[in-house]
Amino acid sequence: MSALADLIDLLLPQRCAGCGHQPGLLCDACARPLRAEARPAGQAPAGVPPPWTVAAYEGPLRTILASYKERGRAALAVPLGEALATAVHAALPSGPGPPVVVWVPSGRRAVRRRGHDPLRGAVDVAVRRLRASGVPVTALGALRQRGRVADQAGLSARERAANLAGAIEARAEVAGRRVVLVDDVVTTGASLAEAARALREAGADVTGAATIAATPRHRLW
Repeated sequence: MSALADLIDLLLPQRCAGCGHQPGLLCDACARPLRAEARPAGQAPAGVPPPWTVAAYEGPLRTILASYKERGRAALAVPLGEALATAVHAALPSGPGPPVVVWVPSGRRAVRRRGHDPLRGAVDVAVRRLRASGVPVTALGALRQRGRVADQAGLSARERAANLAGAIEARAEVAGRRVVLVDDVVTTGASLAEAARALREAGADVTGAATIAATPRHRLW
């Protein structure tokens, strides 16, 4: 499906994935929030470093992410991944040894339905951008969901945490590694908290967190 979406993007006239009016993948106005500097996204749940983020999850950005994740606009991995690279760079720890970027996993059913793993696509772009600029990071798919998890949309913060409790496990190879944990959007922080728990149980040191966007309740600007 991703290859087909790429072919459609190539052959058909594109309209901005944010506003739907201007020609091209993203118009300047809709792309501008993704080019901002990274900022702390606010207080995170216990056990999660305060995540760095770039944009507010509102307005055209909601449509952009939906177009990328659910409507096959695979080319959006580039601007979204570049925004994620900005947030990851801000979240990188100091100290010896290259840090590892680990992303919150999508459910297998969601990946099959979408035909791609959207967050992994953005992470791949982010890591390439950082390495090209001389930042020695690597990406590692170290997390997976143990079983079925209900859709988080519409759930309260408490319901999100209960839905994800014990749902993620980490591979043993993260033991002793310094990890920057990433997600696309921080809403309540439940996904980051569960992923961080699994990484720490496997012996990783979760030193930073980064997202592309944060819901208005989290952002500090």
